[in-house]
Amino acid sequence: MPRAAPIALFVYNRPVHARRTLQSLLRMPLAAQSPFYAFCDGARGAQDAEAVRAARAVVRELAPAQARVVERERNLGLAASVIAGVTEVVEKHGEVIMFEDDLEFSPVTLDYLNAALERYRGEERAMHVSSFMYPVRAKLPESFFYREATCSGGWATWARAWRHFEPDGRKIRDAVLARHALREFDIEGTAEFSVMLDRQIAGTIDSWAIRWYGSLWLRGGLALHPGKSLVRNIGFDGSGVNSGTARGWEVEPSLAPVTRFPDRVEEEPAAVRAMAAHRRRISRLDALDSLGRRLRGWLR
Repeated sequence: MPRAAPIALFVYNRPVHARRTLQSLLRMPLAAQSPFYAFCDGARGAQDAEAVRAARAVVRELAPAQARVVERERNLGLAASVIAGVTEVVEKHGEVIMFEDDLEFSPVTLDYLNAALERYRGEERAMHVSSFMYPVRAKLPESFFYREATCSGGWATWARAWRHFEPDGRKIRDAVLARHALREFDIEGTAEFSVMLDRQIAGTIDSWAIRWYGSLWLRGGLALHPGKSLVRNIGFDGSGVNSGTARGWEVEPSLAPVTRFPDRVEEEPAAVRAMAAHRRRISRLDALDSLGRRLRGWLR
């Protein structure tokens, strides 16, 4: 059995989601063996205060006995909360498994994340381990490396990788433009990562994740992904501060253990093609939905 890396859970104002996440997480035996941190952000205003108190009560009720619960007195916002919490844990333990409060897990999620952390501990180009995988139509290896640091479904990293986190989105954007690599950064032009980065720089979104992906990209880092998702995001219901809709993200977590890992830290070309095809398909569906809404409006 792999050693149990520390878990950092980030909670804000969704007590129902937090309960489902903790219940799902604690069904895995490794959760009881893992150093456990729960970072509860402070309320942004009076309108969130009661929901924040309720979410904290869920954490105090369900968190394992070894948990350290951090209840922020003021609101840091998602990005600052995650950056501060991950930094604290990796500086103490050298690694971290990071979860947000809107996830449901396969029973094998922690086994996979811990095994990957151990296997690639000394591989500098391996910088991120994702437990989520998009519902692509192509058949992919049991696990593989791919450039995107998929974060919304829970992930893990090492202190040696996190020290390269670049907080300044402008530096990332300048490097992408200087290398004439916009298409590469945007996964063959199918993702809107550069748009997200521009919005983060402008302050219209509070995203640490786009800067973490950019940090990997700057160093040629890669992220390990499972061929089938091991986690489901339950936050695409309009309840989250930064959550959107579920199109393109709907998955049923796989129950199968991941037993095969790449021998070499190299990007899997089939994954790039599969992700580009997936995003093109979702874009077409979104465009058809938009057209349908316009037609229905005209026919009224």
